[in-house]
Amino acid sequence: MRVLVTGGAGFLGSHLCDRLLKDGHEVVCLDNFFTGRRLNIAHLAGNPNFEFVRHDIIDPFKFEVDQIYNLACPASPPHYQYNPIKTIKTSVLGSINCLGLAKRLKARVFQASTSEVYGDPQVHPQPESYWGNVNPIGKRSCYDEGKRCAETLFFDYHRENKVDIRVVRIFNTYGPRMHEADGRVVSNFIVQALRGDDITIYGDGMQTRSFCYVDDLIEGFVRFMAQDKTVGPMNLGNPAEFTMLELAELTLKLVGGKSKIVHKPLPSDDPKQRRPDISLAKKVLKWEPTVPLKDGLKRTIAYFKTRV
Repeated sequence: MRVLVTGGAGFLGSHLCDRLLKDGHEVVCLDNFFTGRRLNIAHLAGNPNFEFVRHDIIDPFKFEVDQIYNLACPASPPHYQYNPIKTIKTSVLGSINCLGLAKRLKARVFQASTSEVYGDPQVHPQPESYWGNVNPIGKRSCYDEGKRCAETLFFDYHRENKVDIRVVRIFNTYGPRMHEADGRVVSNFIVQALRGDDITIYGDGMQTRSFCYVDDLIEGFVRFMAQDKTVGPMNLGNPAEFTMLELAELTLKLVGGKSKIVHKPLPSDDPKQRRPDISLAKKVLKWEPTVPLKDGLKRTIAYFKTRV
């Protein structure tokens, strides 16, 4: 197939491009380098089945493709809060442009949604049926509500225009090609430890997250797009739950050095716990993560040693 990947030079997008090319597809990678990087796709430059187009999905675009993966959106708090209006435009206008193209081509279109649609959840773990607890006017809202609106658009296009959609809700994912300055907890801890800086924990460190290694997540993407049983939304993530303190201590152990753990105030609207219920993915895709946190961290640390 010929596949369009928006945000294809980003962390997840570049890994998806690798996987699709490995599976024998042609890939058109669309990115404006707001957070994506040439470095992430440089190794694909000579591949005859790979085409890069620099473009912002806020502006209309046309391609002849069989499938569309919409991964274009800054996904870490410092990046999506840097230009919040741009962030929500990317989610809303970008989705409209992807859906319009899918409608014209009768192509299957994938939306990379997020666990942030659940906000600071009052249900734990979070099943797809949970509507969430989201602040609509907070500093994180440009991302949270942008992604919620994108889901609405996808399902309205599906109901009204019979567009063939797939909507996945991504929980915390980590691995090589994460941006060293993206402000996410895994990259923060690794970079701080490698530099010998203090490890910064916000709050008491008892808030939890679940961490899925990037290869596991991409496998879920591909399986989800290949099946016809459900359009979603579907949670993809690792149900193993860790406190921030546990993650910091494990990172320090693997990196070594003399960094100390320090505590700072918790940012507003920061979720206290986050863990996916992946019952649907297990049932429909026969999918669950296989890479333990320790192994994934080792691979990620090895990558960051070349960047820091």
